[in-house]
Amino acid sequence: MWDLQRETSSSMYKRSSSRDSTPMIDVEESSGLLQNDVNKETETTNPPWICSLPHVLVATISSFLFGYHLGVVNEPLESISSDLGFSGDTLAEGLVVSVCLGGAFIGSLFSGGVADGLGRRRAFQLCALPMILGAFVSGVSNSLAVMLLGRFLVGTGMGLGPPVAALYVTEVSPAFVRGTYGSFIQIATCLGLMGALFIGIPVHNIPGWWRVCFWVSTIPAAALALGMFFCAESPQWLFKQGKIAEAEAEFERLLGGSHVKTAMADLHKLDLDRADEPDVVSLSELLYGRHSRVVFIGSTLFALQQLSGINAVFYFSSTVFKSAGVPSDLANIFVGISNLLGSLVAMVLMDKVGRRLLLLWSFTGMAVAMALQVGATSSYLPHFSALCLSVGGTLVFVLTFALGAGPVPGLLLPEIFPSRIRAKAMALCMSVHWVINFFVGLLFLRLLEQLGPRLLYSMFSTFCLMAVMFVKRNVIETKGKTLQEIEISLLAKP
Repeated sequence: MWDLQRETSSSMYKRSSSRDSTPMIDVEESSGLLQNDVNKETETTNPPWICSLPHVLVATISSFLFGYHLGVVNEPLESISSDLGFSGDTLAEGLVVSVCLGGAFIGSLFSGGVADGLGRRRAFQLCALPMILGAFVSGVSNSLAVMLLGRFLVGTGMGLGPPVAALYVTEVSPAFVRGTYGSFIQIATCLGLMGALFIGIPVHNIPGWWRVCFWVSTIPAAALALGMFFCAESPQWLFKQGKIAEAEAEFERLLGGSHVKTAMADLHKLDLDRADEPDVVSLSELLYGRHSRVVFIGSTLFALQQLSGINAVFYFSSTVFKSAGVPSDLANIFVGISNLLGSLVAMVLMDKVGRRLLLLWSFTGMAVAMALQVGATSSYLPHFSALCLSVGGTLVFVLTFALGAGPVPGLLLPEIFPSRIRAKAMALCMSVHWVINFFVGLLFLRLLEQLGPRLLYSMFSTFCLMAVMFVKRNVIETKGKTLQEIEISLLAKP
């Protein structure tokens, strides 16, 4: 549309001569040239990033809650088991930690339908409700069963929140800062983990403090639910619902008025390109349809992310540090700082070097870090050198994970998924994430006993190298491109 307008203005200018032109033609010439300049300026300038920032920050509260509830029982678990009467029962203690994963799996399964059916804003509000209720139930629990119920409710909100956060941040962010904003999700998760650690510090000195650890999480959950009333809805979702005027209004809130027409024109073009596709997205279409390849890429990235051993390192890093004489709370701080530092570096580099290169750097660094862990098991090394290698390998692994393998998949997948299948494809990929997360946590200690650390860490390193090869062959770069441009380029491929 804009090219046609420029051609018309240009041809009008060429046809009119300076000798026989009338004042009216001069006005038309000036208007055409002025419009041409405005269009060029719109195309070459970026939207103001400040417009979308508040909406992104509110959305990342869900990621903060995700991190907080992952870590909230780490320090208080001993006090919880003592007060509720299951002290020494490792199975019960494991259930308190892992029942969230079951709830998260259920929540992630429904996240796509909720986000598509109710919209992104209401999906956030819906994920906040079980987090508030579950945290309250956990805080007032007087038995293991009530505690497990509360943790399961929290888990459903945890499963629902991350896919919706990835969708929302991707859809409301301008292309030139989308990577930076996507990194906010990982940073918020790190801050949530560290916040849980900080809140849990008095638990060994103040009786019943573990209840406060749960109750305090209702504050950010309520802030998320209330804050979404003032945030923009995803323009892509509104357009899919046929609410064209509302989509334009939200684009204006997020991008500024001068970029609305270009954004809407891209959406209309995509709508024409997929006019022959049905509105309903089925599981068979995701697995076997024309978009099955991008769904396979997304699921495999999340699978390799978990098979790299990251959650095994997170769950059991304190054991490594204890063997080196480092207290568990100090170990958690070291791991948290490494995670946060890597996330901050990723935020700076995401829109500079791109998603693909960060993934390659990250998985390569993780493979090297796991190789250090393998070297630490050597009987030829002095005990102190082996401990230094083990601790250093753990910190390098967490740092390099946070550099790319942590934040990039959650950002990249909503970018490469077409808008029609985006929510449900993310739900499927996150379900894969939670299933493998569960089994890695369940089997790690048993495999460690049966295979030994050298072979197990070698397997993790091999998975990281497999991820490097997979990224090289299958992952495209999306840096600086609008979602519509990415979708059009993927549709153009055979």
